[in-house]
Amino acid sequence: MNNIGIEQILFISTALFFIGVYGLFTRRNMITMLMAVELILNSVNINFVSFNKYLYPERLDGVFFTIFIIAIAAAEAAVAIAIIINIYRNHQSIDVEDSEEMKY
Repeated sequence: MNNIGIEQILFISTALFFIGVYGLFTRRNMITMLMAVELILNSVNINFVSFNKYLYPERLDGVFFTIFIIAIAAAEAAVAIAIIINIYRNHQSIDVEDSEEMKY
């Protein structure tokens, strides 16, 4: 049986994190920026679960933090989508660079 080490899991988590950071800084569409933030949060979840599994297998602290982050991310996504819909109604665009109010 081929075991996956913590190094491989942390590599995947780091790659997800930097893909999310790249998407957050290079995209102009608010929906894709929201998806990039979700990627960052999921990379943190992978870190919590992997460190919990390899460092403290008898405890469930990392799993509890992950469940909490998933709940917070769902609420954040709902609020962000509501804000994006409101911005679209006012400006007819969700492009960050289209409006002067959204630039800064």
